[in-house]
Amino acid sequence: MSIIKLQNITHSYQTKEILSNFSLSIEANKTTCLLGSSGCGKTTILRLIAGLEIPKKGSVIIDNQEVTKEGIIVIPPNKREIGFVFQDLALWPHFTVFKNIAFGPTENNMPNVEDRVNDILEFFNLQEHSNKYPHQLSGGQQQLIAIARSLVMNPKILLMDEPLANLDVKLKRKMLNYINEIKTKYKITIVYVTHDHKEAFSISDQIVILNNGNIEDNGSVDDIKNSNNKYVQSFIEY
Repeated sequence: MSIIKLQNITHSYQTKEILSNFSLSIEANKTTCLLGSSGCGKTTILRLIAGLEIPKKGSVIIDNQEVTKEGIIVIPPNKREIGFVFQDLALWPHFTVFKNIAFGPTENNMPNVEDRVNDILEFFNLQEHSNKYPHQLSGGQQQLIAIARSLVMNPKILLMDEPLANLDVKLKRKMLNYINEIKTKYKITIVYVTHDHKEAFSISDQIVILNNGNIEDNGSVDDIKNSNNKYVQSFIEY
């Protein structure tokens, strides 16, 4: 069952068209990776889903409900039950780990904030760091805090924009294991942007290969590995 549909989307930045009559379906409770080189439209798709960008034409549908239609926001970003982990983590430097994670549910008057935060800290094995500040943490720990900050809001969908780009290979492997665990534990739909096919292969149920705003191929890891598309073959060779 699709939880996200982009239908006939056309979107531009100033005079540069990024997507033209673009359509994509993303399945519920799966991890879908948008894979491609810089400038192919990956991040734009995330921002359209989140409601941070408004397409010139076309619709964004979440849970069978139009949230954006023909250049109009129908449901605002804060009502879409979406978490977004940006490449720039944007942690509050003057807040402790606990307060960084607790900020969202506190501002939204959610119940049992302390229990929610403690459950997330336990899941990520970060209990001992709850009173530390972001600058006192490693890059991997900071990344976990950014993810935890989104998960604590109980989103239906988690969008992740190249979240591991600045981590070394060992930390990446650990973080990818966490991402697989998140999907299982939280029964959540993950849309993950990367230019690294090895990352995509390790976590994906569905991979969408993008090239200049177009879908070159779309399928399971095995489908992509065995694709006859020449662009896809060259992209996953390196």
